[in-house]
Amino acid sequence: MNFPVYRKYKNNKHFFKIMSENEFEEISFIGSKVFVVKHLAKILPDRNFISDLLHDIGNTCELSNQDEYESYLKMDK
Repeated sequence: MNFPVYRKYKNNKHFFKIMSENEFEEISFIGSKVFVVKHLAKILPDRNFISDLLHDIGNTCELSNQDEYESYLKMDK
């Protein structure tokens, strides 16, 4: 798989930039605030979460792209 990979939840409140099987960045919208958090998977549940984002398209998440991700990233500034 070629990284980075972009995913989003169907409700458009969480966007993910997956850099590797062990690292991702998340943009979250909570109320009117935008949060950007970098995650490093150190334990199995975190690695499983990344695997789910990568392989579970259609059930909980959808494909996204770099342009969409970066447009929301600019809202944090």
